[in-house]
Amino acid sequence: MRYAFRIVNVFTVDGDRLSGNPLCVFEDARDMSDTQMQALARQMNLSETTFVLPSDKVTAHVRIFTPGFEMPFAGHPTLGTAHVVRSLRGLDRVAFEMKAGIVEVTSRGDTWTLRAAKPPATRPVSATRAELAQMLSLPANAVSDEPLWVNTGVEQLVIPVGSPEHVRAATPVPELIEKHGFSETRDEAMAYVWAREGDHLLVRFFFTNHGAVI
Repeated sequence: MRYAFRIVNVFTVDGDRLSGNPLCVFEDARDMSDTQMQALARQMNLSETTFVLPSDKVTAHVRIFTPGFEMPFAGHPTLGTAHVVRSLRGLDRVAFEMKAGIVEVTSRGDTWTLRAAKPPATRPVSATRAELAQMLSLPANAVSDEPLWVNTGVEQLVIPVGSPEHVRAATPVPELIEKHGFSETRDEAMAYVWAREGDHLLVRFFFTNHGAVI
């Protein structure tokens, strides 16, 4: 059996087609088993691989796999898959059936907007701002506003910092991100670090993998 797939880069910078966050999208996964999907995601070895399936409710049923497990929702795989579906079907507005619920995505040219399946749920972070700054190898006052655990389908630790330079300089300490950034609902440690840069947001996402931070 042959399956068509595409490698797309999401969040490319200044027209650089090889920048951004890579994603593998299988265009039609109707004959694949769960085991095959997981094996292919492991073979591709990207942060996520998506599989497009028919849906009797909305545009498509989309499943998202990391090399190790299936995710109910994630932002960059959703946007990248929407780009592929638009190129296949000529649609500027799509809705995906995902494990987290129905996710709507719209485009205007190359600008994409998604609506999460549910409103964000938040909870406080037990670590202090200074402890999170230390976790990121930043000055003690670098965390500029309240950090939060945010869940719109999957839980993320979201940390605002004072400047784009802080985002670029962030270098997580593996043992500290395991301590302060571990989510029991995801059984992994991660952190989103962000700051405003003009009319945009500069964001970096860190996660642990076998003791290293990626």
